[in-house]
Amino acid sequence: MNAATKPNDVRAELTFIVPQDEKPYFESSALTGGAAKTFFQSEDLPVTIHDMRPLADELSVDRQGFELHHHPTAVADLYDDAAVQGTYEAELVDFLKTALGADHAVVFDYTRRSDSAEGAANPDGLRGPAARVHVDYTPKSGPQRARDALGAGEVERILNSGGRISQINVWRPINGPVRRAPLALAAADSVAPDELVATDQRFPDRVGEIFQLAHGAGQRWHWAPEMTGDEVLLIKGWDSLEDGRARFTPHGAFTLPDQDTDPDNGAPPRESIEARCYLVYEAKP
Repeated sequence: MNAATKPNDVRAELTFIVPQDEKPYFESSALTGGAAKTFFQSEDLPVTIHDMRPLADELSVDRQGFELHHHPTAVADLYDDAAVQGTYEAELVDFLKTALGADHAVVFDYTRRSDSAEGAANPDGLRGPAARVHVDYTPKSGPQRARDALGAGEVERILNSGGRISQINVWRPINGPVRRAPLALAAADSVAPDELVATDQRFPDRVGEIFQLAHGAGQRWHWAPEMTGDEVLLIKGWDSLEDGRARFTPHGAFTLPDQDTDPDNGAPPRESIEARCYLVYEAKP
């Protein structure tokens, strides 16, 4: 994939973990009752973030780990939980099966985010953009979450029969075009394995695991300028196959160099919704 300089490429800071000897961890907002509390160091480093739009037809969740699609929704209010869990979920299931060739698709979680001062409303509280570059799952937590979402017996059936499961996030602006706190994504094939740092995520009743990302000179970064509400990013979070395809896609929000956050005349806050999904590919006879 060509990463030559384009007019909408930007130079901006991303937040990376600083590797340490002990396994890093953080306490989730569900545990703290407020902002998440981290127990590791991070660093803000400038990187070049390339415009993915000229490359959109070349992108693949199985190569770079992400894709950009035009996909309007019939849901007028993406803060309406009933509409999201009904109409929107049905739209995503049909879309993912068609776009990625899956036999089955299951939506198991939603998160809304906003870079406004108060964050975006969710059933479990307010959420802001995820600024630290991360991957939602690891080789440990990806299959565990699949067992939670699909059922342990179903996961065992799929994998033991030669099938495949992948985890995909569908990220959509609620109030596009996005002019604040857009999403940066690292091409999965540009990330070295030792740059993915397994990190415990502590909840009141369990401990999950995600990857934080340490900076690497070979990483290639991309973004989609001015994303609208009729567009979605598909982001690979985990794949049961280990055959050289993309399995983990680091991503995180960043501040545009010329971002105008004036409360009266600046760009409106970025609001987005991400749906977490599992895709099932049955074994072919």
